[in-house]
Amino acid sequence: MLDSGDSIDLSSIGKITVDKHSTGGVGDKVSLILAPLVASLGVPVPMMSGRGLGHSGGTLDKLEAIPGYRVGLTEEEFINQVKEIGVAIIGQTRSLAPADAKMYALRDVIATVDSIPLIAGSIMSKKLAAGPNAFVFDVKTGNGAFMRTMEMAEEMARTLVDIAILSGRQAQALITDMDQPLGYYAGNALEIYETIQCLKGEGPEDLMTVIMEIAGMMLMMGGKADSVEVGKSLAQTALDEGKGLAKFKEMVAAQGGDTAYIDNPDLFPKAGTIVPVKAPRAGFIHGIDTLEMGMICVALGAGREMADDVLDMSAGIIFSKKVGDQVEEGETMLTLFTNKKEGVDTIVNRALAGIKIQDSPCQPNPIIYKVVNKDGIFDFS
Repeated sequence: MLDSGDSIDLSSIGKITVDKHSTGGVGDKVSLILAPLVASLGVPVPMMSGRGLGHSGGTLDKLEAIPGYRVGLTEEEFINQVKEIGVAIIGQTRSLAPADAKMYALRDVIATVDSIPLIAGSIMSKKLAAGPNAFVFDVKTGNGAFMRTMEMAEEMARTLVDIAILSGRQAQALITDMDQPLGYYAGNALEIYETIQCLKGEGPEDLMTVIMEIAGMMLMMGGKADSVEVGKSLAQTALDEGKGLAKFKEMVAAQGGDTAYIDNPDLFPKAGTIVPVKAPRAGFIHGIDTLEMGMICVALGAGREMADDVLDMSAGIIFSKKVGDQVEEGETMLTLFTNKKEGVDTIVNRALAGIKIQDSPCQPNPIIYKVVNKDGIFDFS
């Protein structure tokens, strides 16, 4: 599959290039924060990303919420931008691994869409063709992930890391939680807003924990840190000094985006209908049906049911409560944003059904479960 098309030669960049790939979920805007943060410390991040389909949001769609942002750079523009500013996030070119599209169509017909070896082949043929020297994989597990069980997540992480290493690249993976949305915002412009908050040092703990751990890995593999811990410390300092936000703004400008929206996120369009979803009873939140929340985002207009659906960039959800939080009767648990006029009451009922409230306190899952590298699979501590 890799050899069925072109491969990009990034050697002219003259540094170790590091990419990151997530298996996707709800509220997963890690790449948007991580890529400029790592690049601000001198490790080039050439990132080719995808669009959302189904419950999982797409990095390109989120970036296109910024007016003017251009995801379709040529190969030459892509390489030059990474050389000049250290980061670019663009769409996959059709010339990379064209056999993947044919294989995917066949998998749909013969009911092998969920085959882990074939998913890994699809991911890695494109990732290797894009040319980076090293990869970090963020493999999600839980009710909002494609790898719903830990066993599936371990197999996927192990397979991705092995393929990368056998192809002469450095690679590590994290297995992270998707039993609830990541961060508090889901939806395209909403997630850009949360991205900016994170780059200002005001991000939620779950999201920033994942970002900092992967940043540490990327900086170590890129030769800027002797260990993941040192890399995390460097990343935190860069975040505190505003370097990540400055690099994000530089990337947006380089790809034609209007940076006024980064300086003033209130410029993003507002949804015409904003509906709070309130707790029907007091108690503690024991569960959030994350897959359903992703599908609610689709119903609100933030995601696609079909590949050619037009997105409403203002649509989505802001979560006010997470698993483990206490809630009072009538307190807002989440807020829906949409421009749709019909079916909103049904969506509210779906959201209510997707949140489990019980009397007893509970603890949320750990955000990072395991680390996978060339030596094996290890519990995260």
